[in-house]
Amino acid sequence: MKEIFLYGEQIGKGNLILVNGEHGLKSEPERKELEKIVSHYGEIFLKRQVFRMMFHIFQEIQCFDEIVPVSGYRSSKEQMAIYENSKREKGEEFTKKYVARPNHSEHQTGLAIDLAKNTENIDFLCPYFPRKGICQKFREKAPLYGFIERYKRGKEETTNIAEEPWHFRYVGYPHSEWMEKGNMTLEEYIEYLKTFKEEEQHLITTCKDREFELFYVPIEEKERKKISIPDRTFCQASGDNEGGIILTLWRNLL
Repeated sequence: MKEIFLYGEQIGKGNLILVNGEHGLKSEPERKELEKIVSHYGEIFLKRQVFRMMFHIFQEIQCFDEIVPVSGYRSSKEQMAIYENSKREKGEEFTKKYVARPNHSEHQTGLAIDLAKNTENIDFLCPYFPRKGICQKFREKAPLYGFIERYKRGKEETTNIAEEPWHFRYVGYPHSEWMEKGNMTLEEYIEYLKTFKEEEQHLITTCKDREFELFYVPIEEKERKKISIPDRTFCQASGDNEGGIILTLWRNLL
């Protein structure tokens, strides 16, 4: 066995952080962590891993001329401007459904991207991304590369956001595939993972010739914890932005 340390400051960092109306952002990515995309909307930034995975999907389905990135990372200042502008132009009810309050938006994490079908007129807040053709092809490939459709129809009571077929969130693989198969929102998935505690039964499954093992470690913001994991095992830690850290262990089977 080998030992690793977890720190309370990790709660607000990682691919699985929950950012919504109840959970505000604890920190924003630095510019050096972001990769630039050039689109109709000028320069759009995403976290580097998110950019790479999205590029792989675009490359596989050859949609560079058919799908347009509309919005990626936003600073708190940019989110504030979008929020206030939406209230003025669209009204309070529309804004509550489709625009997150500043510091409660996934776009401030660098892990979220809004996409549109390449048409003459593209709505910035509600871009057209239909459930057919090349857009649906992207949607079907997304979980294999770590993305989920974040705000689905029928999940409004859980997310408190209206259906947004254009908004995709990077959570990493295999989480994306489990969430898709279980029809779980990020809120529901984190609650599910909390049932797999460090000293209890872990979630174990096999995907793509790898065995994955997940468990949840509650931790205080100023706490440090020592965890033991098996040798020859890769490990990724992500905070949940609530009160714990999710550990994803994997080992190659071949």
